[in-house]
Amino acid sequence: MTRSILKHFLAPLAAVSFALAGCGGHNDAATSPKNSPEQITRGRYLAQAADCAACHTAQNGAPFAGGVKLESQFGTFYGTNITPDPKHGIGTWSADDLYGALHDGVAPKHKLYPAMPYTSYRQMSREDSDAIYAYLMAQKPAPAPNVAADLKFPYNVRFAVRFWDMLFLKDALPDASSGQSADWTRGRYLANALGHCAECHTPRGAFGQMQDAKTLQGGELGRIGAPDITPAALAARGWTGADLQAFFATGFAKQGSAFGEMHPVVYLSTQHLSENDSRALATYLLGDAPPKPAPLVAAKVDDPTQLAAGRSLYLDSCAGCHGFDGQGKPHVAVAMDGNSTLRQADPRNLIVSMLDGIEAQRFPGLENMQHMPGFAGTYTDEQIAQLANYLRATWGGQPADISADKVKSLR
Repeated sequence: MTRSILKHFLAPLAAVSFALAGCGGHNDAATSPKNSPEQITRGRYLAQAADCAACHTAQNGAPFAGGVKLESQFGTFYGTNITPDPKHGIGTWSADDLYGALHDGVAPKHKLYPAMPYTSYRQMSREDSDAIYAYLMAQKPAPAPNVAADLKFPYNVRFAVRFWDMLFLKDALPDASSGQSADWTRGRYLANALGHCAECHTPRGAFGQMQDAKTLQGGELGRIGAPDITPAALAARGWTGADLQAFFATGFAKQGSAFGEMHPVVYLSTQHLSENDSRALATYLLGDAPPKPAPLVAAKVDDPTQLAAGRSLYLDSCAGCHGFDGQGKPHVAVAMDGNSTLRQADPRNLIVSMLDGIEAQRFPGLENMQHMPGFAGTYTDEQIAQLANYLRATWGGQPADISADKVKSLR
């Protein structure tokens, strides 16, 4: 999830860089705790809950050795080495140093840019920070050099970030739900501090700051957007607490499967949550008194023949995997009937998925979803619009109002 922040986070004062960039240095006055086996085990769980691997472990690379390439409009970034290697990693960091990076966005040698989500990690307890430190220091040092970010001016200027912090860094984030139960309180910590959900699911202001008045109402991540996950929006798409728990644990629910930036979040992070924490996270997202899931009602179409072209395209190119009646096929493709992406008011993610396709994905256990081809080179803008309108009106309860121009704008 954190990697997506780089694509939209910054503006004039808040230029982009990467979490813990320029590792190295040492705070001689700092002290480090004793790292017991229990603390290391707990730190592993917390590092998974915080999704550290998503940005710090490259495909086929050593764990936490960095190298993840991150493209953005500000330049190219690379995940950094946070193994205990003394030269290229954080081997000379103390527990105080790591806490300073997580809580204040300050590394031993410089100020971090807010692309490192210290805006959320700031709420992490010192005890949890120390446990993550113990776990990282127990990893095998990887002598993998960091690749310097290639940034354009003025985004390579760090000094202005201090002013950004003065304006936007807060000790707590607003809540989109309400509650007082133990589960809600624990879920709040999991979502706002460790999981940093708001970093992707909250719109940004002109200076890259999260818009507190719109917390969790959806954010732009690039091609695939982070949807609105407020209680009302989740209920409108048919989600229940049990559905969310299944989704966190497996990447699947009756509403569909994780894709885009959410797939690695499930694979690297939420599948490892305990049953209690998964329940707590779902409770926080929906609130102690969750709204009832909205029933799916097919959209009314004045002229049913306007969906005929889209249905023909569906039967020709989609039904073989997603089923004649949109029921899906286990281990092959998700159901279209009631699919959460079809039920979103914003059709962006549906259109982009149809244009670009979705690569084959592994899920927890033995589950896999096969490759979905993109149709950008197969169908015209008008045909993509017809297909999308058929899907949304038939199985998403949304109006058939997508135009060819809308599709064209997303190519």
